[in-house]
Amino acid sequence: MGEDTDTRKINHSFLRDHNYVTEVEFNHTGELLATGDKGGRVVIFQREPESKNEPYNQGEYNVYSTFQSHEPEFDYLKSLEIEEKINKIKWLPQQNAAHSLLSTNDKTIKLWKITERDKRPEGYNLKDEEGKLKDLSTVTSLQVPVLKPMDLMVEVTPRRIFANGHTYHVNSISVNSDCETYMSADDLRINLWHLAITDRSFNIVDIKPANMEDLTEVITASEFHPHHCNLFVYSSSKGSLRLCDMRASALCDKHSKLYEEPEDPSNRSFFSEIISSVSDVKFSHSGRYMLTRDYLTVKVWDLNMETKPVETYQVHDYLRSKLCSLYENDCIFDKFECAWNGSDSVIMTGAYNNFFRMFDRNTKRDVTLEASRESSKPRAILKPRRVCVGGKRRKDDISVDSLDFTKKILHTAWHPTENIIAIAATNNLYIFQDKVNSEMH
Repeated sequence: MGEDTDTRKINHSFLRDHNYVTEVEFNHTGELLATGDKGGRVVIFQREPESKNEPYNQGEYNVYSTFQSHEPEFDYLKSLEIEEKINKIKWLPQQNAAHSLLSTNDKTIKLWKITERDKRPEGYNLKDEEGKLKDLSTVTSLQVPVLKPMDLMVEVTPRRIFANGHTYHVNSISVNSDCETYMSADDLRINLWHLAITDRSFNIVDIKPANMEDLTEVITASEFHPHHCNLFVYSSSKGSLRLCDMRASALCDKHSKLYEEPEDPSNRSFFSEIISSVSDVKFSHSGRYMLTRDYLTVKVWDLNMETKPVETYQVHDYLRSKLCSLYENDCIFDKFECAWNGSDSVIMTGAYNNFFRMFDRNTKRDVTLEASRESSKPRAILKPRRVCVGGKRRKDDISVDSLDFTKKILHTAWHPTENIIAIAATNNLYIFQDKVNSEMH
């Protein structure tokens, strides 16, 4: 995305601090966008149909439905409060007129069904207009009930509740390409669920040691392969990826492939292990590559090459000298997500100061953009930003010392086929649309 790119942006503010946006996810067509927040609420946006009368309002996303997905709970056995914050949302492939999605907090996964009603039945034989039963002695003739038009009503109903499957906090859910099963991962275990069965799940990965003092790493993210229902990957806090094949054994503790990059001894420091922890892993749409994010970089891995990534992109290398202060204010533990565009040619991830980064894999060009109030006007142009470490500063450069670490973009999503991106910046949701170029660059 360059300086000549015309953008569209819709800003949706969540009123209170505990309603920070914690998840954004497009459905498979990109017509719906779901967001989760810290207050356990899910807001679904729908893309408006294009209008010839208002060409600049084409593709605008407006609120479609809002519902409370999770409530705060209390685990009395462990004297632990379970917060309502939405950790992940995943859409299920659409099978009929209704839409379905999975949402999860730290412990409980729920399956929701979203349906539309724009007609209501009238002319019942045994009920009056208020729905009360008539006196049967007054029914002297039979009539055929008819459907009358009504204002559109969106109904959201809970279809399944998958509880008691995790001892630790759920960090990932992923729907399988067989459209019948999904997996959920916490710090030490990954479970496989059938979408129709709530009272049991199969444990497919368990890395919990017999003695917790021997614990050296935890699971940070996991995802099913987009085409092969037997393959999945999970990442660890040690920076490694493990590809597992469920055909090999019921318990996938022994991985099929291990992807790990040898550490450069010259960069070894006290913070090396923390910043190498993988916070997100995403298969490419083609299924050939995997995208991972650690604290300072995004990496592209080829499934056929385990020894090192085929591409490494520096997200904010200027923070390497600031790791000590970032450790003291806990920012070094922030978990940034990453996303592919529809053709797997551009990747996106967030940073601090409400900046987000894009990397073009073909041209090797990269850009830093900002999600801000200034860029929130319709048809505003997103101008590239630059962070300077020292020496001479250009006019619009920002100094690394003046970055705001409380403004962080952890959650991003890319429309499956078009150049539309959703950016969660604390309690704001920004939607940018490229109206000029067919490909972001």
